[in-house]
Order: sequence, then C-alpha cells, then structure tokens
Amino acid sequence: LQILSKGELQVSDKERHTQLEQMFRDIATIVADKCVNPETKRPYTVILIERAMKDIHYSVKPNKSTKQQALEVIRQLKETMQIERAHMRLRFILPAKEGKKLKEKLKPLIKVTESEDFQEQLEMVCLIDPGCFREIDELIRSETKGKGSLEVLSLKDVEEGDEKLE
Repeated sequence: LQILSKGELQVSDKERHTQLEQMFRDIATIVADKCVNPETKRPYTVILIERAMKDIHYSVKPNKSTKQQALEVIRQLKETMQIERAHMRLRFILPAKEGKKLKEKLKPLIKVTESEDFQEQLEMVCLIDPGCFREIDELIRSETKGKGSLEVLSLKDVEEGDEKLE
C-alpha cells in the first residue's frame, strides 16, 4: 500500500524519449498554426519550424504546457528568422457617443484598419495582434457597459493558395 500511495512510476528511457519527441512535434505544429512569414503573409510548414527549433537548440520542458512553450519558441525564433504571429481579424460595433472616445483608446492596439463606417454607430473591421485581444475585449466591455459588440471574423489572417509569379 505504501508503495502504491508514495511510490513513483518508473518511465523507461525510450518512453521518455518518445514523449519528448511528441511534445517537440506538438510545439512545432502550434507555432506553424499561429505564425506567418510577415513579408508574404503565408504560413510556415511544420517541418520548417521543427528544423528552425533544432537550429536554435530548443529543448522541450516536459512539465510545461505545449502552448506556453510554443509562445516561448516564437519569441526565440524571431531573433533568427522572419516570423510573426498571424493577425486576428475583428469587427466591433460601438454606440456613437462612446465610439469616438473609444476609437482613440483602441488606436495603439490596432495594426491595420480595413474598413470604418460611422453612421448611427461606429463599425470597424481591423487586424490586431492576438496578444492584444483580451485587452481590447475588456476595454470595449468596460467603456460601453455591454452596448458595444466585438466579433472575431478570423483567428488568423493568412494568404492561401498558390503564389502568382509575374
């Protein structure tokens, strides 16, 4: 009973190696999902990310979540290659009286404004850095007291399809 309650499970070398390899692959997949080449706006392949991770000698930490490690990897890869988180496309609709004031507060958080329509209310479609989403959501909720709405149009803005050569 004591062994069962306080004992530790022995993991063989091969099992541990397989587990770490799987985590490495999972991290590379998450990075490939979330990132694009900033120049072409095209996603990177998982194999390319895995190779880049090996080049920077990234070691997997088995006690940390794969998502946390993926965000860490993105930061480290930025130093050696052109990589950026894919922007999120959002639409928000704000009441007219809070619209102007709130627009000024949102300006620094927005990367690209795609369209803006100001009639009875301010309707805006824009691209943001995914790290700013929670901050923007909080700002809109607190300033409009629930009257404003925020809609995620796409989680990542990437160019799909074949590249056209001239």
